[in-house]
Order: sequence, then C-alpha cells, then structure tokens
Amino acid sequence: MINISNISALVRRLWAITIIRFLVVGGINTVFGYFVFALFILLKLNYVSANLIAYSCSILFNFKMHGMISFGVKSNWLIFRFVGVSLFIYLINIGLLKIFKINDVNVLVAQAVLVFPLAFISFLLNSKFVFKRVSREHR
Repeated sequence: MINISNISALVRRLWAITIIRFLVVGGINTVFGYFVFALFILLKLNYVSANLIAYSCSILFNFKMHGMISFGVKSNWLIFRFVGVSLFIYLINIGLLKIFKINDVNVLVAQAVLVFPLAFISFLLNSKFVFKRVSREHR
C-alpha cells in the first residue's frame, strides 16, 4: 500500500533542491514558450523571429518565478542580469537551431531536442551570475 506521508516527505525533500524547483518552473515556462514558438512557426514566421517572440513573451514570467520559487529572491533589480543570461542562451539556441536547419532537421524537432541542454546551461548561468551572492537588501 502507498504511504501518503512517505510520498509527501519525498516531495518536500525534492522541492528543497534548487535545481528541482528551477526545472519545474522552467518546465512550465518551456511549455508556454514552445507553444508560442510552434504557433509562430506554423504561422510561417521564420525560426529566428518565432524564437525571439517566444523568449520575449516568457522572460518576465520566468524571471519572477525563478527568482521567487527557484532561488528565493524577490528583487526586481536582478532583471538586467537575468535578461543578459537569457539573451546569451537565446543566441546559443539560435546558433544551434541554424546548425540543425543546415542539416535538414525540422526546427520543431530541433527545439524540442535543445530544451534540456539549454535548461541546464541556463540553471548554471543563473545560479552563478544572476541569483548567486545576492545581498540581503536584494532578497
């Protein structure tokens, strides 16, 4: 028989891990961002523009949720660093999509393949450059 209190304790222990929270929040944002990307691809917009729109639509939501939920930081002043990291990830994403496209890989498939590697790079950069070593006044 399944013990609900054991499952609850496991969920609490997992939720205490920053990267788990980051992946959950990122997962929600990724579904939304991928939907926007796919919508504009299906509307015949090029992949660079579609990706830019998807990033733009999700960046504020992503910043607030990652700040509050993933890292426990509420400061709006960190948005500039977050945008910098996001733009860097965007450029990596576009570069890799171009490589896939040159090799005749469908951009919808390519974007799906890139989700997890880019999420991991994003976590590393955000934890090191955006939300790490935040002074008490910026929490």
